[in-house]
Amino acid sequence: MPEKTGPQLLYIDRPDVSETFADSIHGLSFDGQTMRIEFCNIRIDPFNPQEAPTGRQYPVCRMVLTPNAGIELFNRLQQIVKALEKSGAVHRAPPTAATPKTIQ
Repeated sequence: MPEKTGPQLLYIDRPDVSETFADSIHGLSFDGQTMRIEFCNIRIDPFNPQEAPTGRQYPVCRMVLTPNAGIELFNRLQQIVKALEKSGAVHRAPPTAATPKTIQ
């Protein structure tokens, strides 16, 4: 029996689509039907040596994905992380031993 596959899709670029820059993620949730990600920019307030640094986080994009698109995003991010590890740009932290909790 032939394996079921989705339709053949042709990617058509749209240069008019604007790009969005984000340097943080404020929220990520999954309600069983959609994955929602809120991307933000952080803007640091002017430096004052007498005070702790402060800043603000502004939303720049709210992305909603189907479960399949969320899985595809996860898989592609894993590929990028593996490539970054291979190049030495990032290093995986060694696992830490879990400390057993005592019940009193």
